[in-house]
Amino acid sequence: MEQLKAYLKDNSRLREYIPSERDWEIISSRFTKREFSKKTILTRIGETENHLNFIIKGIARFYIPNEEKDLTFNIVFDNGFLSAYDSFLTQTPSTYNIETLTECTLLQLTYSDLQIIYNETEFGNIIGRLASEELFLKKQKRELSLLNLTAEQRYLNLFYEQPKLIQQIPLKYIASCIGITPQALSRIRKRIS
Repeated sequence: MEQLKAYLKDNSRLREYIPSERDWEIISSRFTKREFSKKTILTRIGETENHLNFIIKGIARFYIPNEEKDLTFNIVFDNGFLSAYDSFLTQTPSTYNIETLTECTLLQLTYSDLQIIYNETEFGNIIGRLASEELFLKKQKRELSLLNLTAEQRYLNLFYEQPKLIQQIPLKYIASCIGITPQALSRIRKRIS
């Protein structure tokens, strides 16, 4: 919980908000810390997402399984929110899977606990808005990068944002996430090294 608290405290959009001790007690009592091993499916296609997660440590991917190859469309790292958020908000089945790529430590908040936090705390609404905005902005950034940047630029951006963590991700997932084949990624890596 301390890592989430530090993340929220360091977030420039939250600096003017100071949660009361009562708010923190309610919020922290609703989160559950859980450990997951590598290659654990957190959310499956057809299941309704019931958790808003904050990654304390680890890496996870969003993907659509395919007979030929999985389509990875997002990778989330430490200090990021993780959820099949469309399924979570609407409480309808997910259309994609979420899988851990490394061992992960998550803070999990159920849908019903989030509603309690919204109803009982002022700061909970701010956290909810922040998580929603972060998930939206990351999605928007990825979509725009696919439209406006070259594959090499997309790879370099990911490399500069997460230089140590990116070394833990299989190249096939990185390639899929930036919209190219593993062979094209190998050529890019060879060219820039």
